[in-house]
Amino acid sequence: MLQNSTTIFISLAFICCGQTSEKASVSKINSEIESTEIINRDGKTVETRFKTPFGFDRRFADKETFNYYLRNLPLKQAGSKVKYYNNNIKTNDVYEAVVDMEITNKDLQQCADAVIRLRGEYFYSLKQYEKISFKLTNGFEVNYTEWMSGKRIKVVGNKTSWYQAKEASNSYKDFRAYMDFIFSYAGTISLNKSLHKKNIKDIAPGDVFIVGGSPGHAVIVVDVAENKSGEKVFMLAQSYMPAQETQILKNISDKKISPWYRADFSGSLFTPEWVFNADQLKTW
Repeated sequence: MLQNSTTIFISLAFICCGQTSEKASVSKINSEIESTEIINRDGKTVETRFKTPFGFDRRFADKETFNYYLRNLPLKQAGSKVKYYNNNIKTNDVYEAVVDMEITNKDLQQCADAVIRLRGEYFYSLKQYEKISFKLTNGFEVNYTEWMSGKRIKVVGNKTSWYQAKEASNSYKDFRAYMDFIFSYAGTISLNKSLHKKNIKDIAPGDVFIVGGSPGHAVIVVDVAENKSGEKVFMLAQSYMPAQETQILKNISDKKISPWYRADFSGSLFTPEWVFNADQLKTW
């Protein structure tokens, strides 16, 4: 990243230093005011914790949309730290909030898995079980309706097949077992192949910035706001390696509007732990 350079003119050192210090102080105060206005520490969801930047507004979202679901993700108390699957604390200062959603004590729910989890939880909450379906890295599609019927997956090398393992059941415990199975055999490569290209100008909640690979990375757009000129800002969530709680990412390049990012960026999108390009935005 580029760093600012400062040229010091010795003949004006006394005057300029005083002015620079005063301007820096004012700039710092303004930055803190803008940040404070955006972050409401008492808010318990994405929407209530983070206000939109000045001049931007959220569009109305119907209660049954993925947009509404993501905007209303529950957040842990302000100041909470992200926990890894083994209960250790993530000390990297890369997030503004922690999504209040349990993860198991297994190293499973990493970056692509967190995206898949949110999509699956959304459809499960609406009881639209037939829409819960994800592909494994080998291309095999695992429909949750099959899992509900009591079938399970037999894995032999790179070959997979269904077999009847138990009676039909659809408890949340069954759903979580399904999710953990998907996490074990899917990742950025399979998710990337399942998604479709999206123009950055049309960015919307639920879209995914993704690079498929080993390593690869994926972050999900959880909220979008727009001003009267049609300019957009968006918010991102991620998990990472090793498996960890889903977090709302900071904007390290524009702290005044963090955790929002501007959609009119050129070149690269710098997130705290990965760099994406605009053409790496995809949708379902």
